Amino acid sequence: MAEAVIFLASRNRKKLEEMERILAPLVPGVRVLGIDDVEAYDEPVEDQPDFAGNALLKARAGAAVTGLPSLADDSGLCVDALNGMPGVLSARWSGPPKSDERNNALLLAQLEDVPDERRGAYFTCAVALCLPDGTEHVVHGRMNGRIIRTTRGAGASATTCSSVPPATS
Repeated sequence: MAEAVIFLASRNRKKLEEMERILAPLVPGVRVLGIDDVEAYDEPVEDQPDFAGNALLKARAGAAVTGLPSLADDSGLCVDALNGMPGVLSARWSGPPKSDERNNALLLAQLEDVPDERRGAYFTCAVALCLPDGTEHVVHGRMNGRIIRTTRGAGASATTCSSVPPATS
C-alpha cells in the first residue's frame, strides 16, 4: 500500500504530530508534512474577514505549491462585550509584533469594567481542506466560555488562558 501524505500549512511541530495522530485511524500510514518540510513558498497574508477565508487561503496555497491534499486552520477568541472582537485579529490584537502577553493584557484591560455576567466569549476554529483537483471543504468548531479576570498558566495565549467553559449546574 502506498503511503498517504497530506500537507498541513503550519510550522508548529505539535500541531503536525496531533494531526497525524487524529488522521492515523482513518488513513493508516498517513504522513503529515508541514511548511518546513516542503520547498519554501510565499505564504499568503491572512487578510480575510473570517476564519474560514483565512484557512482557505492557506490551504489553497499549500495545495497549489505541494500538489498534495492540504489542510489549514484559523482560530481565535470572540468576546460578546467587544462585539465579537478580537475575532480574526486575535493573534495581532495588541499590534505587531505578535505577543500573547500583550494580547492578554489588552483584552483584560478592555473588559476591566465589564461585569462577570457580561463576559461571555467563545473560541472558534475553521479548518479547510483543499485537494489538488480544486475540491474544498471547511469545518467549524466552537467552545463557549467566559473571560476570567486574570490570566492562568505560563506562556498561554489569550485564547487558552482567558476563556474558561461556563460552570455547569
